[in-house]
Amino acid sequence: MDICTQFSGIERTDSAWLVHTNCADIKIIFVTDEIVRVRTSFDKEFTEESYVLMTTAWEDRLDPLFEGERTRVEPVIPGVEETDNEITFDTGKIRLVLMKDPIGFELYDAEGTLLYSDLHGNPVSLDSNRRVTHYSCMEEEDCFYGFGEKAGPLNKNKMFLRERATDAMGYDAEKTDTLYKHIPFYIRLNRSSKKAVGVFYHNFYESCFNMGCEKSNYWHRYTYWQADGGDIDMFLLGGNSIARIVDNYTLLTGRPALLPKRALGYQGSSMYYPELERDSDDAVLGFIDTIKEEGFPIDGFHLSSGYTSVGNKRCVFTWNTTRFKDPSAYFHAMQDKGAENVPNIKPGILLCHPWFEEFKSQDVFVKDSKNPEQYAVGSWWGGPGAFWDFTKPAAREAWKKYVTGSLVAVGTNSIWNDNCEYDSLLDKDVIVDFDGKGGTIAQLKPIMSTLMCKLSNDAVKEHDADMRPYSVCRSGSSGIQRYAQTWCGDNYTSWKSLKYNIPTITGMGLSGQPNEGADIGGFAGPAPEEELLVRWVQQGIFQARFSIHSASNDNTVTEPWMFKDSTDLIRSAILLRYRMAPYLYSCEYEAAKSGAPIMRALVYEFQEDENTYDNSFDFLFGKSLLVANVIEKDAASRRVYLPAGLRWYDMNDNYRCYEGGQTIEVPVTMETIPMFLREGAILAMADNQLMNMERDCVEELRLIIASAREGSQFVLYDDDGRTNDFEKGIFRKTTVSVSGTDVVKVDFTAEGDYRDTVKSVTVEIIRKDRSPFWAALDGRRLEHYLNRRKFEAADSGWYYSQTKKAVLVKYANPKKDAQLVVSFEDFDLIGM
Repeated sequence: MDICTQFSGIERTDSAWLVHTNCADIKIIFVTDEIVRVRTSFDKEFTEESYVLMTTAWEDRLDPLFEGERTRVEPVIPGVEETDNEITFDTGKIRLVLMKDPIGFELYDAEGTLLYSDLHGNPVSLDSNRRVTHYSCMEEEDCFYGFGEKAGPLNKNKMFLRERATDAMGYDAEKTDTLYKHIPFYIRLNRSSKKAVGVFYHNFYESCFNMGCEKSNYWHRYTYWQADGGDIDMFLLGGNSIARIVDNYTLLTGRPALLPKRALGYQGSSMYYPELERDSDDAVLGFIDTIKEEGFPIDGFHLSSGYTSVGNKRCVFTWNTTRFKDPSAYFHAMQDKGAENVPNIKPGILLCHPWFEEFKSQDVFVKDSKNPEQYAVGSWWGGPGAFWDFTKPAAREAWKKYVTGSLVAVGTNSIWNDNCEYDSLLDKDVIVDFDGKGGTIAQLKPIMSTLMCKLSNDAVKEHDADMRPYSVCRSGSSGIQRYAQTWCGDNYTSWKSLKYNIPTITGMGLSGQPNEGADIGGFAGPAPEEELLVRWVQQGIFQARFSIHSASNDNTVTEPWMFKDSTDLIRSAILLRYRMAPYLYSCEYEAAKSGAPIMRALVYEFQEDENTYDNSFDFLFGKSLLVANVIEKDAASRRVYLPAGLRWYDMNDNYRCYEGGQTIEVPVTMETIPMFLREGAILAMADNQLMNMERDCVEELRLIIASAREGSQFVLYDDDGRTNDFEKGIFRKTTVSVSGTDVVKVDFTAEGDYRDTVKSVTVEIIRKDRSPFWAALDGRRLEHYLNRRKFEAADSGWYYSQTKKAVLVKYANPKKDAQLVVSFEDFDLIGM
């Protein structure tokens, strides 16, 4: 066993520093002034060949594969000081200290606060099984967030976690580990300093995290990460705030995709329809008709793999023409109805697949470890199968050809990448191409699903450069966010899943993936009971991916109208999501720029409030809206913590105002979705009811503003939601800035060439203590109405609601930059 214990020297190599120890070399390079790479290699090779890093400061042999995606930056050169005991690297924002005896690294911020520390004297080791282990110091009550897709509470303190993508159908949402993603990244938050640091291990061997379960009297409290092979390739991400760390992580591993609008709409789905004996196409078209007859909006349909059945065996890229008589006509009929198909594809190929010999002749499969000339075989749906090797250039080109020919050219720009965990390849030594170098599935297993999604997107764009692809994926590695929307797999129908899927989704948001959701109503198990389905839909409308999807084991199909007495409640919730479309799409834009989650853990926004650190079940929808869904059966009330430092306004109780820093209890009925606007909120909604995210335009815009003493700002973003024209500047980005207290000014400043679809604007400003004195748009006074009916009939003017204690101002969209001023100044009626 090799244990790094002794510092033996250091040398500078170009923009990096190479540290020599008794058994390994350590390479240090600063990607930015807040991101430092500390890579420990026992073989001392330091080869650069990443499928994940999208911002680099070095040449990588896989650069050509990511041309147009990867950004090469100049490394930051820190100031360096050396003493007998330590070497300090200082960028001005972070300070990395290498302690020589005992050896170990520490990271400090600019104020001198310790953010991270190796376990000195025993930081890294290589055991006799070639496993690498890295030990870090922790404090007893440190908070640990992220780790990708995980069950259980948000804070993983004292938990043992594995990183291994697994097909975990029907998992226990509180206890099961592992799930479908492999993302070896976490955020450590210290309760004393209230400062955070990010730790990313750029290594995709199976690994585990021990976050304080283990204790030894000989060492400071510690955590460790252990992987089955590879280097200890660690990136430390400074920035102190969780938001800044997520920003840095997505800079490093890729910004989240700006999804087309249809990806944010309701995605109908069920395994039932594609499994019918015949005429599945008519059944799906009938489902869309029923959706519309029942008054539900719709944007897409996730088409399960039954369309590929050959003799009841799933055979990817084939079409069962008994079930789908004319695939192209069916696809186009669905598009005409405003519900594009998202067809399911899988990377496993049954040995009985009718095209198997064709695939085999193209040499596209991962290879057997004992016989490299033969494809490897693992269990698959319906029997033994071979698995596509997405690390092989020729196999990638072949995959794109089949995706295009069988699906994209038939009439879709959306692909559902499923069952791509490669979970049934038990031999970890099976051989993959690794872009010509050769490697094993042990090295690269979770990379396969991420590359699969890249290829789906590439196939769409190569077929039609103007179209914005939509990929959805069940598995994924770090970096999956730049290609796909994801969901937390085949969850089980239960109240537990409803509850614990919340921290699973918000945990993914803290792992760089804002576009995550869960199957509404549960996928596996029995049909949801009536109350559970209502609560799950009320919860699901805040997820980036919103799909009611099931494979119930009791021969039922989960549909939004399945309970007559609750259909109105379910419809109302989904319609609310569609009215929030302007806000949701703006959150999607923010996510694409900085990785900001759409469903946000409270700690992301309120890091200074320790009461948010262990809150797993309340969350923010974007920045403005706190949501505390009802997640317990037969609940008559809901307790919710309102973060400190600002006021909160109850959306269900005429904006009743609460001071933050307290837990309140509000009554609930089946209709209730507890929502609270934060002070400073700017919530953009559509007053005209959208029924299709992609095709319907916001014509009547409503902005609900909860003014803050220090002012606030919100970026309202729009584009056509379907093409890539936004990359050419054809978008509309309107910055809404609110300032002032006695005189509130709302400034609208727009940029971009996209046509503004808004015809009228209503601004609703919460003001509990008084009515305005006057309101003016660009200096023109607006008429004051004391009668609500007359105000609603007018084209412009303002009205103060005594019920809500809020002023409503409406006017025709001026189609230019504008300023709305609302005066709440004192006016002495008697003195005048």
